[in-house]
Formats: sequence, C-alpha cells, structure tokens
Amino acid sequence: MSGEESAATHGNDEPSWRARFGYEQPYDGQADAIETAIETGAEGGYLVMEGACGTGKTMAALTAAGTLLRETDRYDNVLVVTPVKQQRRQFIDDLRAINAGLDDPLSGLALVGKPTLCPYERAGALDRGTQDACEDLRENTAGLVAHDGGGDVWWDSARAGELVSEARTDADSWRTLDDNLSTAGQTAPYPTARPTAPDSLSESDQSYCPFEADWYAREKSVPVAFDDDENHVVTTDELLAGAVPRGTCPHRAMGTLLADADVVVGNYNHLFDPRTRALTDGVVDDRTFVIVDEAHRLEGRVRDLLSDRIGIQSLRRARNDVSHLSTLAGQSREHREEVATELASYEVGTDELQRAREFFDDAIDWLDRRVERHLADEYGDLDRAAEEGRLPEDVEIPLRDPETDETDAFSEWANEQYSPGFCKSLHTIGAAVADALDSLDPQRSTVCGDVGRIVTRWWTRDHASYFREITLSRTDRERVEGWERYYTAGLVCYDCLPAEDLRERFSDLGGGVLMSATLEPMDVLRECIGLDRLVETTDDESDDRERPIATRTYDLAYPETNRASWIVDAPAFTARNRGPPGEESEVRETYAYALRELARSPGNVLVCMPSYREAAWAHDRLADAVAKPVLLDEPSSDEATEKLKQKFFAGDGKVLVTSTRGTLTEGVDYDGEKLSACAVVGVPLVNVASPRIRAVRRAYGSEFGDEHAFEYALTVPAVRRARQAIGRVIRGPEEIGVRALVDERYTPDAPRSVHEYLPPAERDEWRTMTPMFLDSQLERFWSDHERPDQ
Repeated sequence: MSGEESAATHGNDEPSWRARFGYEQPYDGQADAIETAIETGAEGGYLVMEGACGTGKTMAALTAAGTLLRETDRYDNVLVVTPVKQQRRQFIDDLRAINAGLDDPLSGLALVGKPTLCPYERAGALDRGTQDACEDLRENTAGLVAHDGGGDVWWDSARAGELVSEARTDADSWRTLDDNLSTAGQTAPYPTARPTAPDSLSESDQSYCPFEADWYAREKSVPVAFDDDENHVVTTDELLAGAVPRGTCPHRAMGTLLADADVVVGNYNHLFDPRTRALTDGVVDDRTFVIVDEAHRLEGRVRDLLSDRIGIQSLRRARNDVSHLSTLAGQSREHREEVATELASYEVGTDELQRAREFFDDAIDWLDRRVERHLADEYGDLDRAAEEGRLPEDVEIPLRDPETDETDAFSEWANEQYSPGFCKSLHTIGAAVADALDSLDPQRSTVCGDVGRIVTRWWTRDHASYFREITLSRTDRERVEGWERYYTAGLVCYDCLPAEDLRERFSDLGGGVLMSATLEPMDVLRECIGLDRLVETTDDESDDRERPIATRTYDLAYPETNRASWIVDAPAFTARNRGPPGEESEVRETYAYALRELARSPGNVLVCMPSYREAAWAHDRLADAVAKPVLLDEPSSDEATEKLKQKFFAGDGKVLVTSTRGTLTEGVDYDGEKLSACAVVGVPLVNVASPRIRAVRRAYGSEFGDEHAFEYALTVPAVRRARQAIGRVIRGPEEIGVRALVDERYTPDAPRSVHEYLPPAERDEWRTMTPMFLDSQLERFWSDHERPDQ
C-alpha cells in the first residue's frame, strides 16, 4: 500500500485521520481540508487554505499533519508557526485534544524565548539584556567545565558538578544567607545572586550560571519529559516546573527536547529569521511538514525579519570595540601577541583594525552630516520646530530614488573612500575583533561582529529588491546637543520583495499548510509568496517537477440571518477627498453622520479608521454625538492596549475607535457579546508617498509587471486588513452582529473598486446602501434579533 493510500484509509469506510481528529465530528469543510492537506502533503506539496472563523483550521491542519507523520515515511516532524499568541494557545489545546484519544500520542513542544525561561531574568536578577547576559554566562560556564582532552565530549561533568555544588544554597558558604531564587511557583536550589567560580576551577572571581553547569553535569540530558504533561505537550509551565527545582536551565531543556518532538509550536522567527533559526535549523529540513498560521501576514512579517538596521549608537559601539582592542594590544607584549594570534586565525592583520576604526568614524560623521542637513532643510531650527509641534514621530531619508534601481548615496561614498572589497570584509574583521575581545575582556558586550555582518550584507544585496535609507525615530534627550536630542538615527536596508526568500524557504521544507481567514485572491498570494514556481529538486535537474499547490476557500458557516453585511456607499475616504481633520469637508461630514448612526447600534461597536490620526478625529466627532462611552486606541504598550480592551469589554455598550492597521483588529477574539457591530472606514492603504513604499511598488512592478504593482503591493494587503477587522464580529454560531464597510470603493462599479478582492462566495451577501438608510436598517435588524446590553 502506498504512503498516500495508507494516509487516507484504514481499508474501510472510516478515513484513517479520524483516529487523530480531536473532536467527535468535523465541521462542514473541515473533512475536505484534512483530506486535501493529506493528499497534497503526501506529494510534497502545500495546501493554501482560507477559512472563516469556525472552519476549524487549527484542528484540520494538525490532524492532517499527525496522519502524514504517523502513516507515511515522508515526514519526521511538524513545525507550526503563528504570529498570534492566542492562536498559539489554540494549537496547543488542539494538539492536547488529539493526544487525549491516542495510544501513541504526538510529543509536542511549545517554543519560547530566553526571557520567558531564564530563571534569573524572571526573578529580575539580570542587570542587562537577557541575550547578552545569557551568552556571557554560558561562555564563562563552558570555559570552566572544559577539559584538556579532545573528542566530541569536550566538557568534564565532574567539573560541572563541582560548580553546581558550589552554587547550592546548602553549600558551606556565605550563600546560605541568600534567599533561594523563586519563579512561577518553583524554587531553585541556588540563590538569586549569581555565583563565582571556586579557586579550584578559576584564578579569578568569574561568574557563571549554575543552571547551565547542571546541564553539563547531566551530560546534556534534562529532567523534563514529554509525559510530564498528561497529553504530552510541553509548554513553559512544564519546562519551569521540571527544570527550575532540579537546578537545570529551562531553555536548555527546551532545546534538548526539540530534537525528539513530533510537533513543535513556535512563531514566524523560528522559520524565517536567520538569527532565531539557529535554534531550529538542526531539526527543520525537507522532512518537516510546516503549518503557517495567519499566512496573510507572511509578506510583511518576513520583509521586516529580513531587513537590516544599524543605529548610529551601534556604529559608535562597533568603533569603540575596535579601539578598545587596539588599546589592549598596546598594553603588553603578551596582549599584542594574543591579539595577533586571534586576528591571524581570521586572516586579519592589525593594519586592518586601524582601517576598520577609520571606516566606522567616517561612517558616523557621514550619517551625522546627512541627518543634520536633511532636518535643517525640512524643519529649520529644531528647537523651535519641537516647541511648535512640527517634528514628526518618524522620518525617512531616502538614499536613492525609490523608483530607480541605482546605487545608494552611502554606498557611493564608501566606494569612493574605501574599496568595495574592504567593505565586504567588515564581516570577517568584526568577527575577529569580537573573538579577540571575548578572550581579553570577557565582561565586555561587543557589537562589532553583528555590525560587521550587516555592513557586509549592505554591499552584497542588490539595489532592485532592497531599498536603502536613513530612518529617524523621535526621542527626547534634554542633555544631548543637536539633532540627537530629538531623534535616533539608523541606516536601513529594506527588503522590498520577500517572494524569492519565501520561495527558497518553502523549497527547503517537505510540504505543509498555509492558512488564514483572509488569503483571497489566491492567485495573487501564490505569486507574492513564491509558491507559483515551487519545484522539487532532484539529482537530475532535468527531472525537476513542480510541486503541487492546492487552494481551498471555506466561507463563514454560521447562519447568515444572524448578521447584517452592508457596504455604505459614501465618497472614497481618501486624503484628497476628505482633507485634513481640522477642515470639516463635506466628505468628512458624510462619514461623521454614518459613524454616528453605526455607533448608536446596541452593544459594543468597533470603529476602524485607516490610521490612528483619523481614529482620533472619529473619536472626537463621536464623543459628543452618542450617549455611550467612546474609547480611543492609540499607539501604546501591550499592557496599555490590554487595559483598554478589558475596559471595552466590561459593563454596558461602548464605542472603541482604532486604526484598522492596529493591534485590536487582528488576533483578538471578540466572542460572545463583546462586539455587536464593526465599521471599517476606507481602504487601509499604507502611506503611498513614503519612499520605502514607493520602492516596494517599484520592486513589485519589476517582478510581477507594472500593471500589478499597486494591486499586489498595496491594495490586496489593505483589503485583507479590512476583512480581518470586519471578521471580529461573528465568532460563533449563536452570535449576532452588524458588519459595515464604509467607502464606495467596496462597491463593484466604483472608481478604483476593490470589490473583486472580496471572496467570490461572499460578494452577494454584502448589501449596498447610502448613509441615510443606516438608521432604519439598524432598527429593522435589531428588531428581529435579541438586542445586546445597551
């Protein structure tokens, strides 16, 4: 029997995947999704699935993945990536539901970052960033446990055990006076203060991590197992409960379990970020089945992950790293010889140190002058501009014409002052300096290695797919002179076209499922994320075959009678039509009227504007126009946003005004009576005048044709954002609510209509009306349904 046949049936009428389906019966469409994913995955292909809320996408994808993993020989493991914490919890819950009915459960592991697992970070005992502090402590510990012999096992478990014994609070030392470290209800056998190495292992008071030492003492085994959870899914809770009381590093425990996990749940970084992939690359390959959740975010998220930024402070720190090494080399003959030896291993000479220091100095001066000149030209006296409120939060300074593929100004300057070969070599020079400083000054946190890598990429990346610019972000530092009082600056190399990077990544994997509630139009998605030309490479390149890509769209299955879906035919809410917020144009008055009528709908109402600036305008117009409280969402911390959300949910009906591009319109479950109506105003396009966005349009035009540039790069993503927001209303079969798209461009015959980007099956459901009919239509709808609390 073939792998495909074994994955489909047990030889009877019951499909084999039913044994791994976590609930009693599948939803409509869910069975088709599972079977399509199995069929496509068995051939090394991908299912691209749009499914509205209630489709059961997570259970469908996991059921198919588990079936392929157990019943074919194509896959060794499954990687789930989602950018939404709530969805991460859903995958964990669904995997546990699947395992509850299996004799041979799928071992699951949820990946988290070091700050979540590091006991010292959780206890507030680190005086700097977790990543830097952890790496330094790990390096110190590795040096202390290393033995002189060769072989793969380079550490001495007895030395590691001595470090563990030294750190324990029951040791005969002053540490018995310190409280044991406690976190997440678990108490470690070590004090909160980090220990220093005993004289028997080090001549200096070198700090180390006892949790790390215990990992070596256990020969890199860990006291955490998949069966610590009754359903075999290990999360942060199990890692902390299993590792902390036993004195082992929870992050090392996670990394050790990773190699044996059947299903790994992480985020986009674990699949696409070159820095984070160091954790997963050892287990993610062409025998991995991948599930990409919220796939409508792929382009934007991967674009950000693969873009580079070097801040002016990082350039200064890199310069100081090189200067510090030169100073150390001059302190003694021993230091000079040690530095020369370290550099020689990278084939770097001391003269190149001087050249690198000069480069960083000159680059800092060039950046400083460029920013100063731009701000002076645009805003004149900065102190006066700041007092008058004329300084924007963010500024872009393009280094080339965004609509022309040409060398940027910084590269031209560097090529004149330094050779391109030298600029490309800064990666090697930076790594050599970092290694030398690790030996001579292990307490120093260096950046020259990272900065060198980014500078090298600046020179090796092309000028068609990447756009180089200076970005400025507002700050307020009173004791700093010049423009740096008001802004921080950085050089940015922006990835305009992630399609090729995505195609390469998906080519490296065995197959999978990409899913979201908003992926249409599917043909555009396939082109923009590189699935349209995905081939399976063989030893004989002439036999390369195109890998199968299946697409499915599953509509909202809840009763249509429970929802009103309206397109409000108001003039296009564009900057040209509406004018600035202070000038109440006729267009603005039309929208103020429409929003007032919608905001009076019973219960909680969410109003989504194309930007936070327009959200503030809408809030001000509604605050005095409706009886219920009107809340305003602004760019803020996660904590502040969560407080606002809970305030919106509590008590009687309210209005919450936000940006469609904000954090409250995606990944938030407004279930039950938390939301009774949602209005999306306008088409939430990004700022099309931005140099960066103009460069993206240019890159998309070169790749997909000029006639598709605006559509693919801007319009389609904007409509997906609008659909995400409008989808917050109906989250269950019993829920009732109103959905309104307010802008004539959502109608089929309007100029620059976006109607075609709505899924074909949905288009007939949307009824068009003018703003004046909203009052009567709302009254009619709610008279037929139970009204929520006012």
